[in-house]
Amino acid sequence: MHPGAWLRSEIVEPHGLSVTNAAAKLHVTRQAMSNLLGGRAGLSAEMAIRFEKAFGLSADTLMRMQAAYDLAQVRMREGAIAVERVAA
Repeated sequence: MHPGAWLRSEIVEPHGLSVTNAAAKLHVTRQAMSNLLGGRAGLSAEMAIRFEKAFGLSADTLMRMQAAYDLAQVRMREGAIAVERVAA
C-alpha cells in the first residue's frame, strides 16, 4: 500500500481533516498533500517529519513504509532491468 493512501485512511480522515485542512496543519501546499495522499507522490523525509510532529507518528516507520512500497513497485518489473553480473 502506498504510504499516502495509508496516511489518508488511517490518520487524516479519522482526525476529520480534509486535504486542505491537513495541508494547513502541516504547513505544506494543498497540492503537495493531495499528491501524497492520492498516491501520486512519494513520502519525503521532510513530510515524514511533519507527520511525526503533527500526529505523533514515527518518521522512521513512515520512511520504511515508503521504501517497502518503492521496492515492491520495482520488483514487479525487475525482469525488465538489465545488468551484467560482476564476478568476485
